[in-house]
Amino acid sequence: MRTTIALPTRDRARSRAFLRDGLGLETPGDPAEDGVPEPLRATLSDSCEVMMIPTGGFKWVTGQLDDEPMDAAALPPEGPKQCLVTIELGSRDDVEARYAAAVALGRGMIEPESAPWGEYRAVVADPDGHLWQLTAH
Repeated sequence: MRTTIALPTRDRARSRAFLRDGLGLETPGDPAEDGVPEPLRATLSDSCEVMMIPTGGFKWVTGQLDDEPMDAAALPPEGPKQCLVTIELGSRDDVEARYAAAVALGRGMIEPESAPWGEYRAVVADPDGHLWQLTAH
C-alpha cells in the first residue's frame, strides 16, 4: 500500500525548492515546461509521499469548483493549517541543520527544542503555510 498526502500550492517552483533544498527530500519525475516535475511529489518513505497540487487543480480534485463552491460547513476553518507532516531524522544535529535549511526557504514556527514528550523537534512552515515537524529521538 502507498499513501499520498496531497497539499495545495500556489507556486510549484518554490514548493519544490522547499521540499528538495529545505527538507532534503527527493522530488522524482521528469520536468514539465516550468522545469518542475509533474506531478510534483516528494518521497517521505518507501510507502508515503507528499504531492503538491496547484491551488486550481486542488480545488478541482476536492470538488471546490469556482462555479460550484462546496458548502461552507464542509470546508476546514481559517487559521493554522490542519495538517502537520512529521519527518523523523537521525539526530539533533540533523534537526538543526534541516531546520536552518528549511527556514531559509520557508518560515520558522518552533525553533529546535526538546519537546515535553521526549523528542527533539522543530517546526517550519513551507511557502504555502503547511507545517512540517522535524524530529529526532
